[in-house]
Amino acid sequence: MPDRAEQLGSAPLPSLLLRLSVPSVAATVATSLYNVVDTLFVSWLGHQAIAALAVVFPYQIIVIAVGVGTGAGVSALVSRRFGEGDIEAANHAGGQVFFLSACWGVLFLFLAAGFAEPILAALGATPDITEQARLYLIITSCGAPALVFILVAGSLIRASGDAVRPMVMMIAASVLNMVLDPFLILGIGPFPALGIRGAALATVVAQCIGALIGLYYLLGLRTSFRIRSSHVRPDPRLIADICRVGMPASVQEVTESLAFICFNRVLSGYGSVALAAIGIAMRAADLAFMPIIGVSNALLPVVGYNFGAGNEKRLWSAVRLSCIGIMAAMAMLTVVYEVFAPQIVGLFSHDSEVVAAAVPALRIGMASIALIAPNVMFVATFQGLCMGKTALLLALTRQFLVFVPLVYLFEHLWGLTGAWVAMPASDTLGFIISFGFIYRQYRLRQQTGVGVTHQPDPVARSDRKT
Repeated sequence: MPDRAEQLGSAPLPSLLLRLSVPSVAATVATSLYNVVDTLFVSWLGHQAIAALAVVFPYQIIVIAVGVGTGAGVSALVSRRFGEGDIEAANHAGGQVFFLSACWGVLFLFLAAGFAEPILAALGATPDITEQARLYLIITSCGAPALVFILVAGSLIRASGDAVRPMVMMIAASVLNMVLDPFLILGIGPFPALGIRGAALATVVAQCIGALIGLYYLLGLRTSFRIRSSHVRPDPRLIADICRVGMPASVQEVTESLAFICFNRVLSGYGSVALAAIGIAMRAADLAFMPIIGVSNALLPVVGYNFGAGNEKRLWSAVRLSCIGIMAAMAMLTVVYEVFAPQIVGLFSHDSEVVAAAVPALRIGMASIALIAPNVMFVATFQGLCMGKTALLLALTRQFLVFVPLVYLFEHLWGLTGAWVAMPASDTLGFIISFGFIYRQYRLRQQTGVGVTHQPDPVARSDRKT
């Protein structure tokens, strides 16, 4: 068995989680940072350009959702196979990432190119930003196949206990994007000033470079995997199992996108200034949210490996350490955002109307981020346990079943401020519900020695047939 994978079940947990988390956090923060830089340069084009990015953002979340979900499905299955010592099955599952990435990426490109205007209308675009949003949507969607591959390949490599190479892929793409932004948006040197088209083009070029790095790692024998042509051929049963296990992560992201669509439609009633305000607030908040995703990416293979190895004590110790550590970090970040919200918003816009709307949006939205952190860890835990239905329910609850009704209710009661308040209210309720689920699962596993859903694994039957 590859040494890195074996360490998922033997290395001291604090150092293991830290070693896996730091590169993953660095990669996700770099990804969020390039979104921030995008917005900073685009803000020079006016608040309508910022609003255009905010409107397209839910569609981008859906693309990311599929990549994250597919990657989570691959990661959970591969780490579990490593835990069971079945390296051939791990390679077979890993080989499916090429077909899945191509299919999903081409689908999202086709939808954006063929149905841009209906999509933007559904996303809540106002007439003054529709053309800029259309350009940004179509061009960025050209990079969808590369983006999905980066996310899926990164999760696959991370499942073997290697968090450094996925970090290199993400940071290389993010840094290149940030370097290209001023040249292509503002027209520095020999480059023409392309405005919002330049921001989109910089993103696509960077994503393609990141995908090429991932291909080099996987096909150049730079990882623990040895993927042969027989592994790459699409296996419908294995693909179905990957999607089943990864669906909760996808739904978690998709429901976030749907929730933002509803949110944007509510805010569009207050004009493009409100849309620009939420665009600024979400870009800034995303930078704080990325460490949560990074730690959950580190936790998932640890849970999957120890579930496969039958080491319940180590599994739950990893969950507990991850939750405590990330909650403490988010609590400190919350203080920073609450105190310096005006200065953070001021980086993106000097328009007094936009600033007046964005500062309370940022402060209220960040108030509950310390409760979002364990919620994401609980979803990752259920994914690692291959309990897809439970993880799916928790993902739906906070981001859709609770949030959307509260947005409409609170906006009706208290106007724009009510819409902001719906964010921390739904996060708090979501934490209470998810904690109840995870605690119940923990107690039952302690009492019975097995999980509530302990049963023969259909994945084991399908991927071992080869």
